[in-house]
Amino acid sequence: MSSVNLTMAIVLGGLYATGFYLLLQRSLMRVLLGIVILGHGANLLLQQAGGAPAGRPPMLGEAPVEAMSDPLPQAMALTAIVITFALTTFLLALAYRAWQLLGHDEVQDDVEDRRIRRLDSELSEEEGADNEQELDTEATR
Repeated sequence: MSSVNLTMAIVLGGLYATGFYLLLQRSLMRVLLGIVILGHGANLLLQQAGGAPAGRPPMLGEAPVEAMSDPLPQAMALTAIVITFALTTFLLALAYRAWQLLGHDEVQDDVEDRRIRRLDSELSEEEGADNEQELDTEATR
């Protein structure tokens, strides 16, 4: 059983931070890059969670039980690679279609989102006006 290397922990943190930052952007290409970076971070995390160094066979009879590596993190990393590849191709097709139809890959606000934002700003303006009236009445007393 080995402990997690500090350098790898910092690299994982950097990959996840960069991936989530790109994932929150409005450009579909940046979202795509964020998904790819998060996929690489997930694969690296799964390999680090395995603990054993590479090259030790997980088959019985090839090595002592103490020297075997756990095949589960490797299988999970392969599954994560397939999922990341599928999501990448879907987002790439989506970005390409958006580029064809709109001429850019920026995600637009939904009409309902704009309506909710306008109502929220109107309510906050009304609350601000009510607070000003209360302060004026208190000041005149």
